Amino acid sequence: MTKLIAYYRVSTKRQGDSGLGLDAQRKAVADHAAAADATVEAGYTEIESGTRADRPELAKAIAHARRSKAKLVIAKLDRLARNVAFVSALMEAGVDFVACDNPHANRLTIHILAAVSEDEARRISERTTAALAATKARGTLLGSARPGHWTGREEARLAGARRGNKRSAEVRAASAVAAVADLLPSIQRRREAGESFATIAAALNAAGQRTVRGGEWAATQVKRAVDRGAGK
Repeated sequence: MTKLIAYYRVSTKRQGDSGLGLDAQRKAVADHAAAADATVEAGYTEIESGTRADRPELAKAIAHARRSKAKLVIAKLDRLARNVAFVSALMEAGVDFVACDNPHANRLTIHILAAVSEDEARRISERTTAALAATKARGTLLGSARPGHWTGREEARLAGARRGNKRSAEVRAASAVAAVADLLPSIQRRREAGESFATIAAALNAAGQRTVRGGEWAATQVKRAVDRGAGK
């Protein structure tokens, strides 16, 4: 039987509190699961404001679906498909995906949407590159190639390199946290309650949870997840 991880989204806190819109989404997902002989293992609800760029509940849903080898399901594709954060997250995650209102829309659809966005970005980049090339052809030096650009600023160059290395490490750590985004809150609560890393690892294994690589949890892996979640 196909396993599903549901992702629901409402636009305001008021809608989230009232359930407005959520009931219809849940019914659509339930109907799809029944028709597809699938089971909904978990659901994640995003209360998204118009100014919020991150999608923490989406990250949890994707992490859960990826580790469980389940399919991510949403009720409606229309608004989410135009959301850059949603498209990017799905592209990077590589999880199977289905929309109840358009069951034929899948990862291929997302690839097409991303390809359109990528083409637009490429065209902008090409125009920028052409403009810079024309400037250089006129003999104008740009950026750090300008004479004396780094004179007396060697420390600034080294500081920039250090910032780049730090950012690279942060990106790797963020990816590791995202992979267990759905489990991290419960792991942190267990730690706050005084449970050992070994006890938490045993509980995760007993619940059928697996690491990103599909193996069983060990105390060291739980500790690493907690440390990364705390930004250590």
